[in-house]
Amino acid sequence: MIVKVYRILVVVLLFQTFVFGQSDKQKALETQRIQLQKEITQINSLLFSNKKKEKSVLNMVEDLNYKIRVRQNLIKITNEQANLLTREINDNQNQISNLREQLKQLKEDYAGMIVKSYKSKSQQSRIMFLLSSDDFKQAYKRLQYIQQYADYQKQQGEAIKQKTETLQVLNLTLSKQKEDKQKLIEENRKAKADLESDLKSQNTLMASIKSELKQFATQIKTKQQEIDRIDAEIKKLIREAIASSNKASGNTTNTGKFVLTPAGKALAANFVANKGKLPWPVERGVIKMRYGTQRSLIDNTVTIKSNGIRIATEQNAQVKAVFEGEVFAVQLIKFSNPSVYIKHGNYISIYTNLSKVLVKKGDKVFTGQNIGEVFTDINGETMLRFSIYKEDQTENPEVWLAK
Repeated sequence: MIVKVYRILVVVLLFQTFVFGQSDKQKALETQRIQLQKEITQINSLLFSNKKKEKSVLNMVEDLNYKIRVRQNLIKITNEQANLLTREINDNQNQISNLREQLKQLKEDYAGMIVKSYKSKSQQSRIMFLLSSDDFKQAYKRLQYIQQYADYQKQQGEAIKQKTETLQVLNLTLSKQKEDKQKLIEENRKAKADLESDLKSQNTLMASIKSELKQFATQIKTKQQEIDRIDAEIKKLIREAIASSNKASGNTTNTGKFVLTPAGKALAANFVANKGKLPWPVERGVIKMRYGTQRSLIDNTVTIKSNGIRIATEQNAQVKAVFEGEVFAVQLIKFSNPSVYIKHGNYISIYTNLSKVLVKKGDKVFTGQNIGEVFTDINGETMLRFSIYKEDQTENPEVWLAK
Protein backbone atom coordinates (compact mmCIF):
# COMPACT_ATOMS: atom_id res chain seq x y z
CA MET A 1 0.00 0.00 0.00
CA ILE A 2 2.88 2.35 0.83
CA VAL A 3 4.33 1.67 -2.64
CA LYS A 4 0.95 2.49 -4.16
CA VAL A 5 0.79 5.87 -2.42
CA TYR A 6 4.36 6.61 -3.53
CA ARG A 7 3.48 5.88 -7.17
CA ILE A 8 0.46 8.15 -6.98
CA LEU A 9 2.59 11.00 -5.63
CA VAL A 10 5.14 10.49 -8.41
CA VAL A 11 2.37 10.68 -11.04
CA VAL A 12 1.10 13.94 -9.51
CA LEU A 13 4.59 15.48 -9.53
CA LEU A 14 5.19 14.46 -13.16
CA PHE A 15 1.83 15.91 -14.16
CA GLN A 16 2.57 19.19 -12.42
CA THR A 17 5.92 19.40 -14.24
CA PHE A 18 4.14 18.84 -17.56
CA VAL A 19 1.50 21.48 -16.80
CA PHE A 20 4.14 24.08 -15.92
CA GLY A 21 5.96 23.31 -19.20
CA GLN A 22 2.75 23.78 -21.16
CA SER A 23 2.05 27.04 -19.30
CA ASP A 24 5.49 28.43 -20.24
CA LYS A 25 4.78 27.73 -23.91
CA GLN A 26 1.34 29.29 -23.58
CA LYS A 27 2.87 32.39 -21.99
CA ALA A 28 5.37 32.69 -24.86
CA LEU A 29 2.56 32.47 -27.43
CA GLU A 30 0.48 35.00 -25.49
CA THR A 31 3.42 37.43 -25.49
CA GLN A 32 3.74 37.06 -29.28
CA ARG A 33 0.00 37.52 -29.76
CA ILE A 34 -0.11 40.70 -27.68
CA GLN A 35 2.91 42.04 -29.58
CA LEU A 36 1.23 41.39 -32.94
CA GLN A 37 -1.98 43.04 -31.75
CA LYS A 38 0.02 46.11 -30.73
CA GLU A 39 1.75 46.10 -34.10
CA ILE A 40 -1.59 46.07 -35.94
CA THR A 41 -2.76 48.98 -33.77
CA GLN A 42 0.45 50.83 -34.65
CA ILE A 43 0.00 50.04 -38.36
CA ASN A 44 -3.56 51.39 -38.35
CA SER A 45 -2.48 54.46 -36.41
CA LEU A 46 0.67 55.26 -38.41
CA LEU A 47 -0.22 54.06 -41.90
CA PHE A 48 -4.01 54.14 -42.26
CA SER A 49 -5.31 56.91 -40.00
CA ASN A 50 -4.67 59.91 -42.31
CA LYS A 51 -7.51 59.70 -44.83
CA LYS A 52 -6.94 63.26 -46.08
CA LYS A 53 -3.57 62.48 -47.64
CA GLU A 54 -3.52 60.73 -51.01
CA LYS A 55 -0.86 58.03 -50.96
CA SER A 56 0.99 56.77 -53.99
CA VAL A 57 -0.14 53.37 -55.24
CA LEU A 58 3.23 51.89 -54.33
CA ASN A 59 2.88 53.06 -50.73
CA MET A 60 -0.70 51.80 -50.54
CA VAL A 61 0.36 48.35 -51.75
CA GLU A 62 3.30 48.25 -49.31
CA ASP A 63 1.15 49.33 -46.37
CA LEU A 64 -1.69 46.93 -47.14
CA ASN A 65 0.60 43.96 -47.73
CA TYR A 66 2.44 44.72 -44.51
CA LYS A 67 -0.80 44.76 -42.53
CA ILE A 68 -1.96 41.51 -44.18
CA ARG A 69 1.32 39.80 -43.29
CA VAL A 70 1.08 40.84 -39.64
CA ARG A 71 -2.59 39.85 -39.44
CA GLN A 72 -1.77 36.42 -40.91
CA ASN A 73 0.91 35.98 -38.26
CA LEU A 74 -1.61 36.95 -35.58
CA ILE A 75 -4.09 34.34 -36.82
CA LYS A 76 -1.34 31.71 -36.93
CA ILE A 77 -0.23 32.44 -33.33
CA THR A 78 -3.83 32.51 -32.08
CA ASN A 79 -4.47 29.12 -33.74
CA GLU A 80 -1.36 27.72 -32.07
CA GLN A 81 -2.62 29.02 -28.71
CA ALA A 82 -6.07 27.50 -29.24
CA ASN A 83 -4.59 24.14 -30.30
CA LEU A 84 -2.28 24.12 -27.29
CA LEU A 85 -5.21 24.91 -25.01
CA THR A 86 -7.18 22.06 -26.59
CA ARG A 87 -4.35 19.65 -25.78
CA GLU A 88 -4.08 21.02 -22.24
CA ILE A 89 -7.85 20.74 -21.75
CA ASN A 90 -7.82 17.11 -22.94
CA ASP A 91 -4.84 16.33 -20.69
CA ASN A 92 -6.55 17.95 -17.71
CA GLN A 93 -9.81 16.08 -18.37
CA ASN A 94 -7.90 12.78 -18.49
CA GLN A 95 -6.03 13.70 -15.33
CA ILE A 96 -9.29 14.62 -13.58
CA SER A 97 -10.77 11.21 -14.50
CA ASN A 98 -7.65 9.43 -13.23
CA LEU A 99 -7.63 11.46 -10.02
CA ARG A 100 -11.28 10.66 -9.37
CA GLU A 101 -10.58 6.94 -9.75
CA GLN A 102 -7.53 7.19 -7.51
CA LEU A 103 -9.48 9.23 -4.94
CA LYS A 104 -12.30 6.67 -4.97
CA GLN A 105 -9.81 3.82 -4.36
CA LEU A 106 -8.03 5.76 -1.60
CA LYS A 107 -11.32 6.47 0.16
CA GLU A 108 -12.37 2.82 -0.07
CA ASP A 109 -9.02 1.67 1.35
CA TYR A 110 -9.21 4.31 4.06
CA ALA A 111 -12.76 3.31 4.98
CA GLY A 112 -11.64 -0.34 5.27
CA MET A 113 -8.81 0.66 7.59
CA ILE A 114 -11.15 2.74 9.76
CA VAL A 115 -13.56 -0.20 10.14
CA LYS A 116 -10.70 -2.56 10.95
CA SER A 117 -9.22 -0.06 13.37
CA TYR A 118 -12.60 0.45 15.05
CA LYS A 119 -13.02 -3.29 15.64
CA SER A 120 -9.69 -3.47 17.44
CA LYS A 121 -9.47 0.06 18.75
CA SER A 122 -9.56 -0.56 22.49
CA GLN A 123 -6.38 -0.04 24.43
CA GLN A 124 -6.97 -3.38 26.13
CA SER A 125 -6.98 -5.22 22.78
CA ARG A 126 -3.66 -3.66 21.84
CA ILE A 127 -2.12 -4.53 25.22
CA MET A 128 -3.38 -8.11 24.94
CA PHE A 129 -1.96 -8.28 21.41
CA LEU A 130 1.44 -7.29 22.82
CA LEU A 131 1.25 -9.49 25.96
CA SER A 132 0.34 -12.56 23.94
CA SER A 133 3.73 -12.42 22.23
CA ASP A 134 5.96 -15.50 22.63
CA ASP A 135 9.02 -13.42 23.45
CA PHE A 136 10.33 -9.85 23.68
CA LYS A 137 11.45 -9.80 20.03
CA GLN A 138 7.97 -10.67 18.82
CA ALA A 139 6.43 -8.08 21.18
CA TYR A 140 8.79 -5.40 19.77
CA LYS A 141 7.85 -6.28 16.19
CA ARG A 142 4.15 -6.12 17.07
CA LEU A 143 4.66 -2.70 18.64
CA GLN A 144 6.38 -1.55 15.41
CA TYR A 145 3.47 -2.91 13.38
CA ILE A 146 0.94 -0.96 15.48
CA GLN A 147 2.96 2.25 14.96
CA GLN A 148 3.40 1.64 11.23
CA TYR A 149 -0.32 0.98 10.85
CA ALA A 150 -1.13 4.28 12.61
CA ASP A 151 1.40 6.12 10.39
CA TYR A 152 -0.08 4.54 7.29
CA GLN A 153 -3.54 5.72 8.31
CA LYS A 154 -2.18 9.27 8.50
CA GLN A 155 -0.50 8.89 5.09
CA GLN A 156 -3.74 7.71 3.54
CA GLY A 157 -5.59 10.65 5.09
CA GLU A 158 -2.97 13.10 3.73
CA ALA A 159 -3.07 11.43 0.31
CA ILE A 160 -6.87 11.85 0.19
CA LYS A 161 -6.53 15.49 1.22
CA GLN A 162 -3.86 16.15 -1.42
CA LYS A 163 -5.82 14.40 -4.17
CA THR A 164 -8.94 16.38 -3.28
CA GLU A 165 -7.04 19.69 -3.40
CA THR A 166 -5.36 18.74 -6.70
CA LEU A 167 -8.73 17.83 -8.16
CA GLN A 168 -10.19 21.20 -7.11
CA VAL A 169 -7.27 23.08 -8.69
CA LEU A 170 -7.56 21.09 -11.92
CA ASN A 171 -11.30 21.77 -12.11
CA LEU A 172 -10.68 25.51 -11.74
CA THR A 173 -7.83 25.36 -14.29
CA LEU A 174 -10.03 23.48 -16.74
CA SER A 175 -12.80 26.04 -16.41
CA LYS A 176 -10.34 28.91 -17.03
CA GLN A 177 -8.79 27.10 -20.02
CA LYS A 178 -12.20 26.60 -21.63
CA GLU A 179 -12.99 30.29 -21.10
CA ASP A 180 -9.63 31.35 -22.59
CA LYS A 181 -10.11 29.07 -25.59
CA GLN A 182 -13.52 30.57 -26.32
CA LYS A 183 -12.02 34.09 -26.22
CA LEU A 184 -9.28 33.03 -28.63
CA ILE A 185 -11.84 31.51 -31.00
CA GLU A 186 -13.86 34.74 -30.98
CA GLU A 187 -10.75 36.89 -31.52
CA ASN A 188 -9.62 34.66 -34.37
CA ARG A 189 -13.04 34.88 -35.99
CA LYS A 190 -12.77 38.68 -35.98
CA ALA A 191 -9.15 38.62 -37.20
CA LYS A 192 -10.12 36.36 -40.12
CA ALA A 193 -12.97 38.72 -41.06
CA ASP A 194 -10.56 41.68 -40.98
CA LEU A 195 -8.05 39.71 -43.05
CA GLU A 196 -10.71 38.88 -45.62
CA SER A 197 -11.56 42.57 -45.89
CA ASP A 198 -7.87 43.47 -46.34
CA LEU A 199 -7.43 40.78 -49.01
CA LYS A 200 -10.43 42.14 -50.93
CA SER A 201 -8.88 45.62 -50.82
CA GLN A 202 -5.59 44.14 -51.98
CA ASN A 203 -7.22 42.34 -54.92
CA THR A 204 -9.07 45.51 -55.91
CA LEU A 205 -5.88 47.55 -55.72
CA MET A 206 -3.82 45.03 -57.70
CA ALA A 207 -6.53 44.79 -60.36
CA SER A 208 -6.55 48.57 -60.72
CA ILE A 209 -2.82 48.71 -61.45
CA LYS A 210 -2.61 45.60 -63.62
CA SER A 211 -2.84 47.60 -66.84
CA GLU A 212 -0.04 49.90 -65.66
CA LEU A 213 2.24 47.22 -64.25
CA LYS A 214 5.20 48.16 -66.45
CA GLN A 215 4.94 51.78 -65.38
CA PHE A 216 4.97 50.87 -61.68
CA ALA A 217 7.82 48.41 -62.18
CA THR A 218 9.80 51.27 -63.73
CA GLN A 219 8.99 53.47 -60.72
CA ILE A 220 10.24 50.75 -58.38
CA LYS A 221 13.48 50.38 -60.32
CA THR A 222 13.99 54.14 -60.33
CA LYS A 223 13.37 54.26 -56.59
CA GLN A 224 15.86 51.41 -56.07
CA GLN A 225 18.47 53.21 -58.18
CA GLU A 226 18.08 56.26 -55.93
CA ILE A 227 18.50 54.07 -52.83
CA ASP A 228 21.60 52.44 -54.37
CA ARG A 229 23.04 55.90 -55.05
CA ILE A 230 22.50 56.94 -51.42
CA ASP A 231 24.02 53.64 -50.19
CA ALA A 232 27.09 54.23 -52.34
CA GLU A 233 27.44 57.75 -50.88
CA ILE A 234 27.15 56.33 -47.36
CA LYS A 235 29.81 53.69 -47.98
CA LYS A 236 32.11 56.27 -49.59
CA LEU A 237 31.76 58.61 -46.60
CA ILE A 238 32.48 55.78 -44.14
CA ARG A 239 35.60 54.72 -46.01
CA GLU A 240 36.85 58.31 -46.11
CA ALA A 241 36.13 58.65 -42.38
CA ILE A 242 38.09 55.45 -41.63
CA ALA A 243 41.09 56.69 -43.64
CA SER A 244 40.92 60.16 -42.03
CA SER A 245 40.59 58.75 -38.49
CA ASN A 246 43.49 56.35 -38.94
CA LYS A 247 45.68 59.05 -40.47
CA ALA A 248 44.96 61.35 -37.51
CA SER A 249 46.04 58.57 -35.14
CA GLY A 250 49.34 58.20 -37.00
CA ASN A 251 48.45 55.02 -38.87
CA THR A 252 49.12 55.44 -42.58
CA THR A 253 48.28 51.84 -43.58
CA ASN A 254 44.87 51.74 -45.21
CA THR A 255 43.30 48.51 -43.89
CA GLY A 256 39.71 49.66 -44.31
CA LYS A 257 39.17 49.28 -40.58
CA PHE A 258 39.20 51.78 -37.73
CA VAL A 259 42.33 51.81 -35.58
CA LEU A 260 40.75 52.00 -32.13
CA THR A 261 42.07 53.53 -28.94
CA PRO A 262 41.52 51.58 -25.68
CA ALA A 263 38.44 53.76 -25.06
CA GLY A 264 37.18 53.04 -28.58
CA LYS A 265 37.64 49.29 -28.07
CA ALA A 266 35.73 49.43 -24.78
CA LEU A 267 32.88 51.39 -26.44
CA ALA A 268 32.67 48.87 -29.30
CA ALA A 269 32.63 45.96 -26.83
CA ASN A 270 29.85 47.64 -24.85
CA PHE A 271 27.89 48.23 -28.06
CA VAL A 272 28.20 44.53 -29.00
CA ALA A 273 27.20 43.49 -25.47
CA ASN A 274 23.91 45.35 -25.98
CA LYS A 275 23.01 43.59 -29.23
CA GLY A 276 19.30 42.81 -29.20
CA LYS A 277 18.73 45.34 -26.40
CA LEU A 278 19.25 48.72 -28.12
CA PRO A 279 16.32 51.15 -27.83
CA TRP A 280 14.42 52.05 -30.98
CA PRO A 281 15.47 55.27 -32.74
CA VAL A 282 11.84 56.53 -32.59
CA GLU A 283 9.23 56.37 -29.83
CA ARG A 284 6.53 54.76 -32.01
CA GLY A 285 7.05 52.92 -35.25
CA VAL A 286 6.67 49.80 -37.35
CA ILE A 287 9.28 48.23 -39.63
CA LYS A 288 7.83 48.64 -43.10
CA MET A 289 10.90 47.48 -45.03
CA ARG A 290 13.21 44.84 -43.62
CA TYR A 291 16.93 44.39 -44.16
CA GLY A 292 18.23 42.46 -47.17
CA THR A 293 17.12 41.63 -50.70
CA GLN A 294 13.42 41.00 -51.30
CA ARG A 295 10.95 40.77 -54.17
CA SER A 296 8.74 43.69 -55.08
CA LEU A 297 5.13 43.32 -53.90
CA ILE A 298 3.85 44.63 -57.23
CA ASP A 299 6.19 42.86 -59.66
CA ASN A 300 8.02 39.80 -58.32
CA THR A 301 10.52 39.99 -61.18
CA VAL A 302 11.90 43.17 -59.58
CA THR A 303 14.19 42.88 -56.55
CA ILE A 304 14.60 45.48 -53.83
CA LYS A 305 17.77 45.70 -51.78
CA SER A 306 17.74 47.36 -48.38
CA ASN A 307 20.96 47.97 -46.44
CA GLY A 308 18.95 49.00 -43.41
CA ILE A 309 15.36 49.02 -42.20
CA ARG A 310 12.65 51.59 -42.91
CA ILE A 311 10.55 52.53 -39.92
CA ALA A 312 7.17 54.18 -40.46
CA THR A 313 6.50 56.60 -37.62
CA GLU A 314 4.33 59.59 -36.71
CA GLN A 315 4.73 63.17 -37.95
CA ASN A 316 7.31 65.29 -36.11
CA ALA A 317 8.76 62.11 -34.60
CA GLN A 318 11.93 62.71 -32.61
CA VAL A 319 14.94 60.63 -33.65
CA LYS A 320 17.02 59.27 -30.79
CA ALA A 321 20.55 57.88 -30.65
CA VAL A 322 20.37 54.14 -29.99
CA PHE A 323 23.69 54.17 -28.11
CA GLU A 324 26.31 56.53 -26.79
CA GLY A 325 29.00 57.64 -29.22
CA GLU A 326 30.33 60.52 -31.30
CA VAL A 327 28.75 62.21 -34.31
CA PHE A 328 31.37 61.85 -37.03
CA ALA A 329 29.24 63.19 -39.90
CA VAL A 330 26.04 65.03 -40.78
CA GLN A 331 25.63 64.22 -44.45
CA LEU A 332 23.66 66.17 -47.03
CA ILE A 333 23.14 64.04 -50.14
CA LYS A 334 21.84 65.62 -53.35
CA PHE A 335 18.07 65.12 -53.81
CA SER A 336 17.87 63.51 -50.37
CA ASN A 337 17.29 64.58 -46.77
CA PRO A 338 20.08 64.80 -44.17
CA SER A 339 21.64 61.80 -42.44
CA VAL A 340 23.39 61.63 -39.06
CA TYR A 341 26.26 59.18 -38.46
CA ILE A 342 27.17 58.17 -34.91
CA LYS A 343 30.35 56.18 -34.26
CA HIS A 344 30.40 53.55 -31.50
CA GLY A 345 33.99 52.30 -31.64
CA ASN A 346 34.17 50.54 -35.01
CA TYR A 347 30.37 50.39 -35.32
CA ILE A 348 28.24 53.13 -36.89
CA SER A 349 24.52 53.84 -36.55
CA ILE A 350 23.03 55.93 -39.37
CA TYR A 351 19.75 57.88 -39.27
CA THR A 352 18.53 58.93 -42.73
CA ASN A 353 15.63 61.08 -44.02
CA LEU A 354 15.65 63.80 -41.36
CA SER A 355 13.85 67.12 -41.63
CA LYS A 356 15.73 68.64 -38.70
CA VAL A 357 19.18 67.90 -37.26
CA LEU A 358 19.96 68.81 -33.64
CA VAL A 359 23.62 67.69 -33.49
CA LYS A 360 26.83 68.48 -35.36
CA LYS A 361 30.04 66.72 -36.23
CA GLY A 362 32.20 66.02 -33.16
CA ASP A 363 29.31 66.06 -30.66
CA LYS A 364 29.32 63.39 -27.96
CA VAL A 365 25.85 61.89 -27.63
CA PHE A 366 24.27 59.65 -25.02
CA THR A 367 21.79 56.79 -25.44
CA GLY A 368 18.29 58.13 -26.09
CA GLN A 369 19.43 61.68 -26.91
CA ASN A 370 17.29 63.53 -29.46
CA ILE A 371 19.37 64.12 -32.58
CA GLY A 372 16.68 65.34 -35.00
CA GLU A 373 13.22 64.85 -36.50
CA VAL A 374 11.96 62.55 -39.25
CA PHE A 375 10.92 64.09 -42.57
CA THR A 376 7.26 63.82 -43.66
CA ASP A 377 6.66 63.80 -47.43
CA ILE A 378 3.76 65.37 -49.34
CA ASN A 379 1.79 62.12 -49.07
CA GLY A 380 1.95 62.28 -45.28
CA GLU A 381 4.41 59.40 -44.99
CA THR A 382 6.98 59.74 -42.20
CA MET A 383 9.74 57.21 -42.76
CA LEU A 384 13.08 56.86 -40.96
CA ARG A 385 15.75 54.80 -42.64
CA PHE A 386 17.96 53.26 -39.98
CA SER A 387 21.22 51.40 -40.65
CA ILE A 388 24.04 49.83 -38.68
CA TYR A 389 27.51 49.29 -40.12
CA LYS A 390 30.61 47.55 -38.83
CA GLU A 391 33.39 49.47 -40.55
CA ASP A 392 31.95 49.73 -44.10
CA GLN A 393 29.91 46.48 -43.97
CA THR A 394 26.17 46.49 -43.32
CA GLU A 395 24.51 44.68 -40.39
CA ASN A 396 20.86 43.80 -39.91
CA PRO A 397 19.59 46.57 -37.57
CA GLU A 398 16.55 44.56 -36.53
CA VAL A 399 18.63 42.02 -34.60
CA TRP A 400 20.32 44.85 -32.69
CA LEU A 401 17.10 46.54 -31.53
CA ALA A 402 15.05 45.43 -28.54
CA LYS A 403 11.94 43.43 -29.48
